[in-house]
Amino acid sequence: MSEVDKQSVTDVVGAPDGPRPVGERWVERYSGAVMDTFGPPSRVLVRGEGAYVWDADGARYLDLLAGIAVNALGHGHPTLTAAISAQLGTLGHVSNFFGTPPQIALAERLLDLAAAPEGSRVFFTNSGAEANEAAFKMARRNVGDGERRRVIAVEGAFHGRTMGALALTSKTAYREPFEPLPGGVEFVPFGDLDALRAAFAHGGIAAMFVEPVQGEAGVRRHPEGYLSLARELTREHGALLVLDEVQTGAGRTGHWFAFQDPEIGEGIMPDVVTLAKGLGGGFPVGAVLAIGQDAATLVGRGQHGTTFGGNPVAAAAALATIGVLERDDLLAHVRAVGSRWRHALAATGNPLVVDVRGAGFLLAVQLREPVAADLAAAALAAGFIVNPVAPDAIRLAPPLILSDEQADAFTTFLAGYQPALPSQEA
Repeated sequence: MSEVDKQSVTDVVGAPDGPRPVGERWVERYSGAVMDTFGPPSRVLVRGEGAYVWDADGARYLDLLAGIAVNALGHGHPTLTAAISAQLGTLGHVSNFFGTPPQIALAERLLDLAAAPEGSRVFFTNSGAEANEAAFKMARRNVGDGERRRVIAVEGAFHGRTMGALALTSKTAYREPFEPLPGGVEFVPFGDLDALRAAFAHGGIAAMFVEPVQGEAGVRRHPEGYLSLARELTREHGALLVLDEVQTGAGRTGHWFAFQDPEIGEGIMPDVVTLAKGLGGGFPVGAVLAIGQDAATLVGRGQHGTTFGGNPVAAAAALATIGVLERDDLLAHVRAVGSRWRHALAATGNPLVVDVRGAGFLLAVQLREPVAADLAAAALAAGFIVNPVAPDAIRLAPPLILSDEQADAFTTFLAGYQPALPSQEA
């Protein structure tokens, strides 16, 4: 850490009181001021550059989580920061009683990237959960003659923690403390084509929500034919096919949208797509893409709204992020580096590694033992930020600028990692 960085930390924390680490004092203050919904922070981070971040005590880490698939361009990207600064210095916020050029341009850009047909429209939000809330309201409007009331989601799904999004999220531990949740949602087993057919056989379905790749469930891809069957059934029954691309969109899998990856999306076109996370490169912004006029007109004037959604600074951030991804050909970079990295991780020779799955820069290392938390702690101590997304799986969702050399550094760490298993301790 530079002397300037050390001084800026000291200015806020106070002068050092002996050998006690600066980060430790920050964590103490965090625990006394921040609501305990996440537990104590692993580290207190003070700055970032590219794919690296630094903590309050000067240690550097290779960020292989990117704020959970958010920081698409890494940290401190000059184009992104310049775009945000310039827009904030020009026009920072107006209500949605007014339009702004960045908002309009971003909506046009997203529809173009999705190859959406004439009549498609965009609704802007601040987050992925808000985008899924809006899509849920669209599902409530897709009742047909009043018979379509059921909404289908998939076991293992994570769509957010607000009440509507939580109703679509399957994890019991997230749901139970807040029940009763909005009703009408049913869950089908992950990857079971017969169960999906059976669910639709009963009729009355307004929408199906599905992630092209389940992120929080451990980076799970659906079996071949699943998404194309979902598209076939939803179209046959007049239901909306809603793809939650909050985690997979904005280039994360090496395509603008995961449904455009022929191996994932199987050539389908959804009715609704929800986006957030990487779209703004770190600035909060989300979006709902309504594909086609029928979907675009489900929610009318006065039936939904937002104060900050689509504000000019957020729109400028998203436009800048899209522009850099395009200018620097980062989608091709993600496909190439992601593929090499996935194979290298699987070939480490470490017997703990069972499989490596995912696409592009959304990967999971499947472990033979439930030691993901220990592996993540060891990685952090070695200078790598990874996520124990399941007891036996590590999620990797780095900035889309990650280099081969940076990816190889973690591969080398993983190859040499040895957990302290109970059998070894005995």
